[in-house]
Amino acid sequence: MRSLEAYSGKRDFEVTPEPRAELVEAGGDRLSFVVQKHDATRLHFDFRLEWQGVLLSWAVTKGPSSDPGEKRLAVRTEDHPVAYGAFEGTIPKKEYGGGTVMLWDNGWWEPLHDPAEGLEKGKLHFRVHGSRMKGGWALVRMRGKAGEKRENWLLIKDRDEFAGRSADALVNKYKTSVTTGRAMRDIAKARAAVTPAKHTKPLPRFQKVQLATLRDAPPEGEEWQHEAKFDGYRCLIAVGKGGVRLYTRNGKDWSDRFGALCDPAAGLKCQSALIDGEVIAGGGGGDFSALQRALKEGGALTCYVFDCLALDGESLTGKPLRERRKALERLFRGQPPKGPLRLSPVIEGEGHAALAAMCDAGGEGIISKRLDAPYRAGRGRAWIKSKCLRRAEFVVGGWSPSDKRGRAFSSLLLGSYEGGRLIYRGRVGAGFDEAALEEIGARLGQLKRKTAPFDEDLPAEAKGAKWCRPKLVAEVEYTEFTGEGRIRHGVFKGLREDKAPGEVSAAAEARTDMDDGDDIRVAGVRISSPGRVVYPKAGLTKGEVARHYETVADRMLTHAGDRPLSLLRCPSGVGGECFFQKHAGKGFPDGVKALPIEEKDGDTEDYMYVTSAAGLLGAAQMGTLEFHIWGSARDRIERPDRMVFDLDPDEGLGFAEVVKAAREVREGLAACGLDSAPMVTGGKGVHVIVPLRRVVGWETVKFFSQTFARILAERAPKRYTA
Repeated sequence: MRSLEAYSGKRDFEVTPEPRAELVEAGGDRLSFVVQKHDATRLHFDFRLEWQGVLLSWAVTKGPSSDPGEKRLAVRTEDHPVAYGAFEGTIPKKEYGGGTVMLWDNGWWEPLHDPAEGLEKGKLHFRVHGSRMKGGWALVRMRGKAGEKRENWLLIKDRDEFAGRSADALVNKYKTSVTTGRAMRDIAKARAAVTPAKHTKPLPRFQKVQLATLRDAPPEGEEWQHEAKFDGYRCLIAVGKGGVRLYTRNGKDWSDRFGALCDPAAGLKCQSALIDGEVIAGGGGGDFSALQRALKEGGALTCYVFDCLALDGESLTGKPLRERRKALERLFRGQPPKGPLRLSPVIEGEGHAALAAMCDAGGEGIISKRLDAPYRAGRGRAWIKSKCLRRAEFVVGGWSPSDKRGRAFSSLLLGSYEGGRLIYRGRVGAGFDEAALEEIGARLGQLKRKTAPFDEDLPAEAKGAKWCRPKLVAEVEYTEFTGEGRIRHGVFKGLREDKAPGEVSAAAEARTDMDDGDDIRVAGVRISSPGRVVYPKAGLTKGEVARHYETVADRMLTHAGDRPLSLLRCPSGVGGECFFQKHAGKGFPDGVKALPIEEKDGDTEDYMYVTSAAGLLGAAQMGTLEFHIWGSARDRIERPDRMVFDLDPDEGLGFAEVVKAAREVREGLAACGLDSAPMVTGGKGVHVIVPLRRVVGWETVKFFSQTFARILAERAPKRYTA
C-alpha cells in the first residue's frame, strides 16, 4: 500500500476543500483514471491513475495530445487519495496548488503490463477508457540530470484507431467539465467545492438493490406510495469514513463516471449512509439518451434519491418504507431543492390517477411501493412498476451497412436470449446522432466476426448484414412486436453500459398504457384479455402470468422443455371451469408443438411439447396454469430420465410432517445408492425426484418405485399409504 504523507503534509484541510488523505481498498473491478485541468501558478493538466489505493499523479504542462508524434512532458507529483478523482472546485489562493480545478476527463484504465514493474523500470503502458481520452498510451520516465529532484516523464499516445494528427486537438476541442459542463470561469465564480462532512462510521458496503415487478395496472389503496419512474442508471450512494462511493445496480463502482455527485454526497450531515436512487441527465424527467450524452460529453447529472438502506451505522432494510422515507427526508432537510442530489417526489392520489398524470406529463411511468414493506433485494411484489411506453434492452448482433458516405451503418440488428439461444428481434435505424454513429461504428469494428451470432434462420431483411460478437446492449423504444416477434417503429435511446448481454432475455418488458381488454404481446406472442384475473385471491391477471412465464422461461425450460407434457387449462381462472389436456389440438399457437406417440391400444396421438419461451407463452394464451411433464425427454420417450415420489398429506396434516416424510424417503433412496432432490408442488405436497441415466425402461422404473413405496407403507402403515 502506498503512502499519502506527502499529500497531507502540503495541505491544511481546515481551509482547503480538497478531500482528506485516506487510503482505500479497491471497491470495484475497474481502476479509475482522471484528468483535472488546474489553473494554479501555471495552467496545466493533472493526469491520475488509480493504483494500490491511491491516484498516481503527473502534471502534464500542455495537456494530453492524441498525436503519437507529440511527446508531452509529465512531471511526477505526490500520490493523491482516490476521492480526489471527484474533486472540482477552487483551492484558496494561499493554499498549496491554489486555483481552479476542473474535472476534464474521467473513466477507467487497464494496464497492459505489470504496473509495479513499469513504475520501477520507468515505462507504463496502458489503455484508457475515458469520455475524451481513449485507447493506448504510455508514460516513459526520462533520464534525470545529476542532482535533479524532479521526476520527469513523457506522456505518449499509441498509434491506434484513436490517434489523431493535431497536437492540441484534444485540449482545444474540450474546454468544459466532463461532469458539470462548466467552463473554468464558471467554476471559479462559483462557491468552493462542498466541504466534506466528518463521517465517523465505516463506509457501508454495496448491497443488492430491490427491483420492481411490472404489472398491467398500478395497485390501489392507502398502503401504497407512488413515485415517478426515472429513465436513468440506478445508483447506490455509500457515504462514510472511507469517503464516497457510487455503485450501479450490479455493484460496479462508477464513482468516477458519476463524479459530479461525489462532492454533494460528501457534504451530507451523517456519520454514514447508504442511499438508493436514480441518476438522470440534468434536472428534468430524465431521457436516457440525454444521460448517455451527459456521461460522454460532460453534461450535468442529477440523482433522485428514494430510499435509505443504512444510516449512522444502523441498517434500515428491516424497517417499513414509511420509516425509511422519514429518515431520508431528515437526512436531506436543508439540501438545495435544485441541487444535484434531490428527494424523489411522491405523487399524490390513487394508482391509476398517478399513472395517468405521469403519462400526460410525458413521463415514463410510476413505481408503486408498499409503505409497510421492508427493503428486500431482488424483484418482488412490494414494488410495482407501471409504464407509459414500450421500451426494452436488446443485444446487438450485427449491422446493415449504410450507402451514405461517412455513415458507419444504417441500422443495428437486435436480439434477445431465450433458453440460452440468441433470437432475432428486428432492426433499429432511428435515433442515432452523429456522436452515437461514430462511437458505435468504432466499437462494431472491434467486435466484427464472420458469422451471425443468432441461433435461428434470419429473414430477408438481414441480407447483406455485417456481424459482431454479441457484447453491446442497446435500449430501444418501440410501438409493438409484430406477429413474427420483431419490434416495430424502433428508436435507439442509448447503449446500456451497466447491463451484460446475458441479462437480456425475452425483451418485451415494456408496455403501452392500455385497457384490460386490449391484446398485448409478450416476447412476440399475442396475449388476449391480459387484464382478466385468473388467481382471484392474489389478484394476478392473465397478462401477469404470461410475463411470469417470460421471466422464468430459461429455468423452466431446463426442466419442462423438449419433453411431452399435459396442461391444466383454466380459461376463466381458478374459480371457473378447468380441464386437463394431454393431446395437441388444431389451431394451437406455433410454440406449442405436436409429438406423435403410439399409445397402448396401437393408435397414434399427438402429444404436446415446448422448446422455447414462445411455447410457454402460447400455453399461457390458452389459459394454462399448470404444466405436467413426462419423466422422459422427447428424443427417447421409452427411457425415463427421472423418477418421482409424490407425497400428498392427509386432511389436517401439517406441512412439517410432509417435510419429515420427504427426508425419510430421501434417506431410504440414499440407502439404495440413489441421489434425490425435493421439490414443492405448489400445493401442500412435495415431490421427491430421482434423476436417472437413460439406460432402463418404464417397466423397470415402475417395478422399483412400486416396491419402494410398498415397503415404506408396510414399515409405517399409520404414516404411509401406497
